[in-house]
Amino acid sequence: MPKPITNSKQNYLIKISGLVQGVGFRPFIYRLAEEFGLTGWVENRNDGVLIKVSSANSTISQFIESIKSQAPLASNIYSITVNKAETEEFKNFYIKKSTNVSNHVTEISPDIAVCDECLYDMKHQKHRIDYPFINCTNCGPRFTIIKSLPYDRQKTTMHEFNMCEICEAEYKTITNRRFHAQPVACNHCGPVYSFTNSTIKTSDLNLILEHLKEGIEKGKFFAIKGLGGFHLMCDALNNIAVSELRNLKKRDGKPFAVMFKNITELKKYAVINKVEEKLLNSWRRPIVLLQKKEYLAYEVCNGLTNIGAMLPYMPFHYLLFERLKTPAIVLTSGNFSDEPILISNNKALESFNNKVNGIITYNRKIFNRTDDSVTMVINNIPRILRRSRGYTPHPIRTNLNVESILAVGAELVNSFAIGKGNQAILSQYIGDLKNFETYEFYKETYHRFSKLFKFRPEIVACDLHPDYLSSQFAELLLIENKNLKIVKVQHHHAHIASVMLDNNLDEKIIGVSFDGIGLGTDNHIWGGEFLVTDLLDFERYSHFDYIPMPGGDKATKEPWRMAFSYLYSAFGDDVFNLPLPLFEKIKKKNITSIKKMIDNKINAPLTSSAGRLFDAITGILGINLFSSFHAEAPMRLESIIKNKINSYYDFEFVNETISFSETIRQIVIDVENRKSNSEIAAKFHNTINRVIITKVNEISKQTGIKKVVLSGGTFQNKYITSKIETALAKENLKVYVPHSIPVNDQGIAIGQLAIASKKKI
Repeated sequence: MPKPITNSKQNYLIKISGLVQGVGFRPFIYRLAEEFGLTGWVENRNDGVLIKVSSANSTISQFIESIKSQAPLASNIYSITVNKAETEEFKNFYIKKSTNVSNHVTEISPDIAVCDECLYDMKHQKHRIDYPFINCTNCGPRFTIIKSLPYDRQKTTMHEFNMCEICEAEYKTITNRRFHAQPVACNHCGPVYSFTNSTIKTSDLNLILEHLKEGIEKGKFFAIKGLGGFHLMCDALNNIAVSELRNLKKRDGKPFAVMFKNITELKKYAVINKVEEKLLNSWRRPIVLLQKKEYLAYEVCNGLTNIGAMLPYMPFHYLLFERLKTPAIVLTSGNFSDEPILISNNKALESFNNKVNGIITYNRKIFNRTDDSVTMVINNIPRILRRSRGYTPHPIRTNLNVESILAVGAELVNSFAIGKGNQAILSQYIGDLKNFETYEFYKETYHRFSKLFKFRPEIVACDLHPDYLSSQFAELLLIENKNLKIVKVQHHHAHIASVMLDNNLDEKIIGVSFDGIGLGTDNHIWGGEFLVTDLLDFERYSHFDYIPMPGGDKATKEPWRMAFSYLYSAFGDDVFNLPLPLFEKIKKKNITSIKKMIDNKINAPLTSSAGRLFDAITGILGINLFSSFHAEAPMRLESIIKNKINSYYDFEFVNETISFSETIRQIVIDVENRKSNSEIAAKFHNTINRVIITKVNEISKQTGIKKVVLSGGTFQNKYITSKIETALAKENLKVYVPHSIPVNDQGIAIGQLAIASKKKI
């Protein structure tokens, strides 16, 4: 313990910026000041935390170092500035009332999984025995309940709940772990759960848990209000229950997320390394994609080899698992098809009534909806695939000035981004902007971010594609404000720029951008791109050869169309003589119709998309002629890879394009020779890797550039990304991938923001 100060003192003003609100930072500073024997005060402000202390010169540096090394787990300090201040006498150290001093904003904490101390209190504190909303300054809801800054109770959805005397005493006692924990509550004064079905309505927690236990064990399924929205839940070991839940959601094939009782039970069903285990147990509690070891109900993953697993993060989850026999439950977003996750009790009761076996709600409002975040670990580095609960609205710090820039994002897996100073703030996962409900969620979230972060755009960045609802939203803003400037950004340039911003790169690099779709500057559909680029502009150095995409967007849902297109390109009219599953399972008149589209160039736009090439291979092999969800084809192709195969197919560089005609011909030969689909899948993936390695090396030799950025949805493929990163590193190339943002289209807005920042200079 530090010795009390005995030598001469000086007043210091300390400003701390970063994630320092809603994470117990002020009581932490108070306790630390007491430990060092300092006097003064600490204050929460909308631009950070301000501390004024009276301290000896010999002690202030120790105090600062202790702040850095002992800060609360969920906090994130970006900067600490220390200046001498006017002399002021203090009798003690105290916490000042929060103030709002400018248009600057401090960071808002994401929601934090319930901590071990609260789980202990839930079994030992008399007023919180089995209380399902227990929380403290180290855990609990944050972003989902906040309406405005500074983060105080009256500015959250907890303002409706008056604290009882016990909670109020804890809230006001500086040394208590619940000092100024805004959601603080207990069995006497806080929110409560309710259970409703056709015969029962109760708020008795024991009865609610018992109904759930009995129902889940009998194969029933329920709607339950989570932290950022409703979930649908059933026994993950009961195939009939999971199948019925799938029918309810109108979700034919997409895998369901599964919550396991604890890490011990999870290890029985999945292979987990140390990095994955740390991620699963982190305070963010994301879904982590893991390799399956033992099968759950088949309908959970529908034959895919990965499982999306997570651990409990709400007190209610722990209380439920105490009673359940099953170690795993499906916990999937409470919505239908492509609509946003539901957050309203009334809407949930209306939507799920007579469709589920019970609806569990609670009477605290969710203000900001958030889905569960999804992650995976590649080469022992965590990667974010869907950024929402536990991550939003944590900003990405950049060396760029992104002030007053709005980036509206793309169409699929959308998020938008706003710029505040040198902080890029990415919204939570919005979803596919293809229907009214999601678009309304998008607009609502933008207006809430504008208010919360005191944001007014001066520049709007959008995708080149004019039909995206995000691009149309940008145009609407221009109509409302004629002074706004618009910057239109090519999709794949944005992909690469997003990773550059995330890694603070501002120079010429080699960009490899592989995904499903993006409008190119030549009005064709891009997606297999090699770029030489900086944040201001790009050169399209090479790309996959153009292939007709018969039926346009319909081809993304029917991979057999791309299969035929690639086959027709490689074999011409001989295509109909090929002994492939495609010609057995698809009616000849439908195939003939597609051939006419291609021949007559009617509704058959040209595409260089890597995603469509993956679709084609699954169609040729007959493993996925029709897709029931986005990116199903490449996911199924990756899941059957035979890992010990190192060979690959031939391909050809023709001027600036990369032709896969020979690849297709050799795949057909392997099919005719009855090679297994798993072997063909491995050889095809190795072919893509070989293309990348060869082309990147060629570009590097010609340009002298040694830095390579990988971006686009294709790099969610663990097999490709893990091998490419390793191979390029062996070639003495520095490889950059995103860490704070998704590599897929959710990260597009960050790239748009970076490019708009450079163009405004």
